[in-house]
This record gives sequence, C-alpha cells and structure tokens, in this order.
Amino acid sequence: MDPKNNPHSNDPMHGVKLADILEYLVANLGWEEMANFVNIRCFKNNPTIKSSLTFLRRTPWARKEVEELYLKCIKARPL
Repeated sequence: MDPKNNPHSNDPMHGVKLADILEYLVANLGWEEMANFVNIRCFKNNPTIKSSLTFLRRTPWARKEVEELYLKCIKARPL
C-alpha cells in the first residue's frame, strides 16, 4: 500500500482495538502496575478486561490515559 494514499500509516493507534491494548498492557505490566499509571478503580478492585472495557468506552479521559500508556510501552520495547 502506498503511504501517500494512507494518511493513517504513521499513526501507531490506527487499527488497534481497545481490547488489544488492554490485553497487551495486562500481559506486560499487570493490573497493579497499570493502576499506578492510570488511577482508576476498574484497574484496582477486582479488575477484568470486560469491566475495564465498559468503563474506558464511557470515559474519554481514562481511555486517553490508557492509550498514552500503551504508546509509551510500545515505544520503550526493544526491537
């Protein structure tokens, strides 16, 4: 695909689902560490992917913080 015809080609979030972001963060950081970065109850009290997805889909500020955490993690990982 020609990058000139795809304006999202440089966007690391393009095509990434929120569920995939959460699964990546849980696998690499764990719930406790995620709660240290993003102070929300659904990461602290009986955390599940399902409850977190529900909350993040309804709370734009929290979703933004989780997406920023994800971007920091993928930029920090060694190639």
